[in-house]
Amino acid sequence: MFTRTDDRITTSQAIVFLTNTILGAGILTMPRSVTHAIKTPDAWVTILLGGVVIIPVILLMVKLSQQFPGQTIFQYASRIAGRLTGKALCLLLVFYFLTIAGFEIRSLAEVTLFFLLEGTPIWAIVLPFIWVGAYLVSGGINAIARVYQIVFPISMFVLLISFAVSSRLFDIDNLRPVLGDGFLPALAGLKSSLLVYSGCEVILTLVAFMEHPRQAAKAMIGGIAILLAVYLMTVIFVIGGISIDSAMTSTWPTLDLIRSFEVTGFFVERLEFPLMVIWLMQMFCNFCSFFFQSSLGVSQIFNLSFQPVIFAMVPIILLFTMVPKSLQDLFLLGDMIGIMSISLFLLLPVLLAVIWLIRTKGLKQHV
Repeated sequence: MFTRTDDRITTSQAIVFLTNTILGAGILTMPRSVTHAIKTPDAWVTILLGGVVIIPVILLMVKLSQQFPGQTIFQYASRIAGRLTGKALCLLLVFYFLTIAGFEIRSLAEVTLFFLLEGTPIWAIVLPFIWVGAYLVSGGINAIARVYQIVFPISMFVLLISFAVSSRLFDIDNLRPVLGDGFLPALAGLKSSLLVYSGCEVILTLVAFMEHPRQAAKAMIGGIAILLAVYLMTVIFVIGGISIDSAMTSTWPTLDLIRSFEVTGFFVERLEFPLMVIWLMQMFCNFCSFFFQSSLGVSQIFNLSFQPVIFAMVPIILLFTMVPKSLQDLFLLGDMIGIMSISLFLLLPVLLAVIWLIRTKGLKQHV
């Protein structure tokens, strides 16, 4: 049986792990999906509302996990909901993680294909990344977190530099009028803003690996706060730089913003290339998180050794990656992942928390 909960990570590593898990391909497409949903310049309001709504979700996941120290949801779900029900819920979670892993690595391949390796077969781009991911995941969560600690500050530095330089295109009028059509459009787009937080379910396993699980709530809220700041900045700069009409129709609006200017005399005149290369690393990190989670789930649900499970997952992830036949199919899959995320939240933390509360109160009353 494989638990690996002896493979600990620090509080700062937990923050970076959560941030890198969620911050992937969504940053490149999020301005389009949110603006398309509300059709007003108030996308930043919707993103802010989404961040406020997701915080209670995070706290619920943390509190539930803290009731079972050193155990992941794949281990304690059966203790709460019963053996068969618990395993069925955990298998749904594994399927969800596999779907996101396939989506992220396919998105990485599509960006690479569009900007760098036109005409290259998808499988030829995807397979090397999956194998490198398998090597990283086999080192355990601490090895993954240490890689994230290297990649995350670099990706944030390049992103912030890109936004700072793009400020010459920024027009505040593109963000006006604020709530010109009232508050309802911002609320209507809340679903699309919640989708960008898909993957926060990793908290249900992450707490078990922390050296100081009592600090989990602060760490997870800190990770979400970083994500919220990055998403807000992205939406504001993209809409302010290329307007809401361009953001709604662009495939990769964030990259289109960076492509729309040159920095004459700078070390790198076209910033979209360093940003794209760094963000491919960020998307790879995102993929590795879900690769690890799905492999961990299978090994703990069926009491299997972790290392063989990793390599058995390689062809399965490749299959998930090749399911979308086109870029449009890929975006539809992204929307489906968001719906799955909301459904799994209702099925897992909420349902399990309610059952656990009923059981604990029932036991106290019985005593």
